[in-house]
Amino acid sequence: MVNGGGNWHTVLGLRMHYIDAGPGEGSRGTLLMLHGNPTWSVYYRRLIAHFSDRYRCIVPDHIGMGLSDKPLDSAYPYTLGQRIGDIENLLDSLRPQGPLILIGHDWGGMIAMGFARRRRQQIARLVLMNTAAFRLPQGKSLPLSLQLCRAPLLGALLVRGLNLFCRGALRQGSQHARLTPGERTALLAPYDSWAHRIAVHRFIQDIPLKSGDPAHALVQVIERGLGDFRDCPALILWGGRDFVFDDDFLEAWRRFLPQAVVHRFADAGHYVLEDAHERIIPLLEDFLASAH
Repeated sequence: MVNGGGNWHTVLGLRMHYIDAGPGEGSRGTLLMLHGNPTWSVYYRRLIAHFSDRYRCIVPDHIGMGLSDKPLDSAYPYTLGQRIGDIENLLDSLRPQGPLILIGHDWGGMIAMGFARRRRQQIARLVLMNTAAFRLPQGKSLPLSLQLCRAPLLGALLVRGLNLFCRGALRQGSQHARLTPGERTALLAPYDSWAHRIAVHRFIQDIPLKSGDPAHALVQVIERGLGDFRDCPALILWGGRDFVFDDDFLEAWRRFLPQAVVHRFADAGHYVLEDAHERIIPLLEDFLASAH
């Protein structure tokens, strides 16, 4: 077995925490699981527990998230390009063997596809959950709650001061009654102060809405590259009650990846893996098994 939790990778002199669990020799491949905002590696706890007997599971916490360091802007550029580079650097260090399967949720899907564009030959399969790797679908706008979180001064107060984004995401993102108090505490735990919520705020500010936004040009490049993955087996697992990534985003994915197998869970929210894990794990099991 490779190491479990408590692993550290250095990024710009900062500590990036990651889980590395599963068989070393003889694994069926590597599952690289990338979380979004404002979750962290704990979001994938059930997939790690289920699949790490056969697959190497690499699950990082992005810088500023989870157990990773939470630096000031002067020490780390909180940009999409840096996030993709972090993952590329981590994988170069860990050198996973065999097929590489990317699993991405929320920002993790965007980061995964940015990484995949650079490493197309390494990617065997894609698993995407309530995410995007393209510009906003035509006619879409951000929900008012996200617009307020991006507003100068007010956004910092709401996100970093009052912690309303993390708490709101937990309430709106899942069928709240399904989460135990311990699970709710775990999901919120890393974001316990103004200083520790910097990356949560920076992810919101980095959402590319228009030309000139820092991530906009890179997202265009990632979007154009999606056609290179039409021959890649893909599984899309979608919470139908997502307050941001709604069915317009799902239809965009169907156009970009027409070969993808799609499962939409009408009763699940943005945190689809929390709401529908009993149904998702068997579907993912079948999807992975079909490669062997």
